[in-house]
Amino acid sequence: MNSDQDCIITSSTLMTLDDALGTIEDGAIAVVGGRIATVGSSAEIAKAHPELSVIDGRGKVVLPGIINSHTHCVLLVLRGTVEDMSGDAIFGYMTPISFAMTDAERRALARLGCLEAIRSGTTTLVEPFRFITGYGDGMVESGLRLYLGENAADALTLKIRHGIYEFDRGFGQEFLDRTVAMIEKFHGAEDGRVQCQISAHAPDVCSPWMLDQLNMLASKHNLTRTVHLSQSPKELKQVRDAHDRTSAEYLDDNGWLGPDVIGAHWTYCTEADIRLLAERGVHMAHCPANSSRRGPHKVLAHHIIDAGVNIVLGTDNMTEDMFQAMKIGSIVHRGASGGGVSPGPMHALRAATINGARALGREGDIGTLTPGKRADLTILDLSHPSLRPVINLASNIVHYGHPGVVSSVMVEGRFLMRDGKMLSMNEADVIAEAQAATLAAWRRLAEISPDIELPQSMQG
Repeated sequence: MNSDQDCIITSSTLMTLDDALGTIEDGAIAVVGGRIATVGSSAEIAKAHPELSVIDGRGKVVLPGIINSHTHCVLLVLRGTVEDMSGDAIFGYMTPISFAMTDAERRALARLGCLEAIRSGTTTLVEPFRFITGYGDGMVESGLRLYLGENAADALTLKIRHGIYEFDRGFGQEFLDRTVAMIEKFHGAEDGRVQCQISAHAPDVCSPWMLDQLNMLASKHNLTRTVHLSQSPKELKQVRDAHDRTSAEYLDDNGWLGPDVIGAHWTYCTEADIRLLAERGVHMAHCPANSSRRGPHKVLAHHIIDAGVNIVLGTDNMTEDMFQAMKIGSIVHRGASGGGVSPGPMHALRAATINGARALGREGDIGTLTPGKRADLTILDLSHPSLRPVINLASNIVHYGHPGVVSSVMVEGRFLMRDGKMLSMNEADVIAEAQAATLAAWRRLAEISPDIELPQSMQG
């Protein structure tokens, strides 16, 4: 993707997240060819680059682009429903409706997710889901940096809500075929802005055969891997019954733990699991807002932090708001050790930026405002009352930031949103299409699976 323009964003506060550069007041950042050419004081950068157009950034703070390390945009179809419904959300609603939807409906919801992500300051989305080849184009068009993964399984997942775990290689092969098609279609697209991952849905729905097949694809195409890990009691019971192991131990037995793996959730990991995962260098994708909908997330966060695990943040489902993830993540991480003020707000900001880049193997390319890195920028409006008064800016952003404070978003030198105006998507069309697709998908789910309880507002 070509940059919109080579430019200098001047007279801003630069929170570089680079330990050597720190925070620069009255700073400027020069963008050339989609990369950060240099950062420094406004006077220095203007003198060094007189040929560049100048964008006045007074009253703004520039951050490295926010990285959402684990999300399922299509599941916005469930927003405002399962959060307040009892039962198994994963196999009772998320799986059935994802199979019931058409490609066009998945595309509409995925584009809504991209729209919300941009308005929430996100520049990179990691999207492991199913039927990626049918809707991924709609996400690519948003201009976001993407990591796409076909969420593979060989358990017949539509049977699990009936208490049946049945494995079928033919069913699993469909996922593998879609994974290959996804890689061929998307990996390296848009001059590398779009990448692919190998994704195993979860230990309870992936047999050793499936995990081995996925490992071979990861090795063949040199791709990173991701998996849901210890996310539910049902998962733990199935893995224990089938393999007499914890989920972490089962993945380790099958070559699925390593520094190229992002494991999402870790909700029911034991202390021994955490030690094993830390030894293997697995990254934790923590989705604290989603995981706290039925009460504060009970993950052993203090053990994970103490073990030195690289923690990244995600939104998981029904939202793309990474400010919510930072805010609730800070609460969960502090509460896990009995309360207090540790870890500080920079812990959350790093989890949403440089830690996410590290987990993707992109630490040298994105995640900080460092010269030579790609110009993925999140720009906040410091004139917004929720960010004032300013004493500790990092604290304000983590504890009081929200999508409304986001002014502009740039990916690889291209503004996707500038001064609050969406440039890469037609906002009204995206919202209208997502609304229509959601209602159609729920109606079809009711026809296909009459045993599934509908939200009260849709009954009758």
